[in-house]
Amino acid sequence: MPTDINYNHVEGVHVLLGTVAMQGHMNPVLKLAKFLASKGVHVTVATTDVARHRLLKQNNSGIVAASGNTKIQLEFYSDGLSLEFDRNGNVGAFVDSLHTTGYENLSNLIDSINKDRKISCLVFNPFMPWMADVAADHGIPCAALWIQASASYSIYYRYFDNPTLFGNLENPTGQVIELPGLPILEVKDLPTLMLPSCPAPIKSQLFQFYQNMNKVNWVLGTSFYELEEEIVDSMSTLFPIHPIGPLVSPFLLGKEEEETADSLKIDLFKVEDSCIDWLDKQQPSSVIYIAFGSLIVLTQDHIDNIANALKNINRPFLWVMKPPEKGSKSKIGELPYGFVDETKEKGVVVEWCAQEKVLMHKSLACFMTHVGWNSTLETVVCGVPVVAYPQWTDQPTNARLIEDVFKVGVSVRQGEDGVASGEEVEKCIMEVIEGPKAEEIKKRALELKEAAKKAVQNGGSSDKNIDQFIREISAKRV
Repeated sequence: MPTDINYNHVEGVHVLLGTVAMQGHMNPVLKLAKFLASKGVHVTVATTDVARHRLLKQNNSGIVAASGNTKIQLEFYSDGLSLEFDRNGNVGAFVDSLHTTGYENLSNLIDSINKDRKISCLVFNPFMPWMADVAADHGIPCAALWIQASASYSIYYRYFDNPTLFGNLENPTGQVIELPGLPILEVKDLPTLMLPSCPAPIKSQLFQFYQNMNKVNWVLGTSFYELEEEIVDSMSTLFPIHPIGPLVSPFLLGKEEEETADSLKIDLFKVEDSCIDWLDKQQPSSVIYIAFGSLIVLTQDHIDNIANALKNINRPFLWVMKPPEKGSKSKIGELPYGFVDETKEKGVVVEWCAQEKVLMHKSLACFMTHVGWNSTLETVVCGVPVVAYPQWTDQPTNARLIEDVFKVGVSVRQGEDGVASGEEVEKCIMEVIEGPKAEEIKKRALELKEAAKKAVQNGGSSDKNIDQFIREISAKRV
């Protein structure tokens, strides 16, 4: 650990990390909790009751492990809705309830926590901007943990600060957007939450975050400086973002973890560990891994075209197909008739897996992904070539970064219906495995893998940023 931190001061620092029970939101929060705990900071993770219910239902050890860890505590608050409520399908009602009942319940939880150990800083998710108001109500300094790429942060900030930079998004024929630190973007490359088609309750969260930035002391990024150097620098004179990542499990970065901290894992879905045994039996750099995260539900056309591509390629594959949430109105497509029998000697289909363990496995050749930011960071850290198949939110921007900035993969070309043909899927997979640029992509992926490790080592760019953050929290304590 660096020697320039006053550890007597650190010992008294207590950071509250606030989030909701969504896998993609909880993952970076838990990684930050471990990072801070490794520096001697006491951390409380506060999430919604849905997480506790799912963990208990799965007999998950995460709750027990957290309560036994002297540096990381896990607490829960109610968002005001029943466990059966479809939060993904009724976003407006979910957001409204968080703003009212969730606000009150988290506020009460903070009062209770402060009786035992005063909170030094509240770190919140920008998609829950009301937490900045909770922090202000309690006189607590606060930080936003930006859980997407620094590029997305730059795009959103500039959009809300000066919408004229983006022209007419209602009728964007032939329109391009030029922003500092980024390649020239087309409208299709922008985060979908900016577009007219975005549901108002979601867009309003980002706008409220922008309006609340006068209450925010720090913006922390889950990325690392060397990955998005020009983008981070471009924000330095506006509202800087301080990358402290990549926020992934320390074992991916070659770091050892204390057993108690390592055991703090919260998987909201049942993991099928058998796929790791299957990967152990495959040849090095042979397996195509396909997964689209915890929220995306693929249509029948998506599934049919991916299935046809896999049959034609005739290589080993691991395909994660998570069913929709119970009570959800979304309908997932089904595997084509006979697909399982035809490919049983080659592939495995599971509902959920331990993705970080899969990505670091030597048998992987490439990863076809929706390029959600958590998956993108994990892929970069593991040095795996990417086939980007974006769907919504920040994913189109991430796909552009993957292909033209990070240069570790290719992006599929989709039709107007958002579906790529089987031929396009097949072409892209083969391009990153054995195409003319395959070796260059693999080399670049390995370079970024090493850069990610250096960023979090003692004296690395992210290590320095987190140390500075802790010093400033200590200075603000009364």
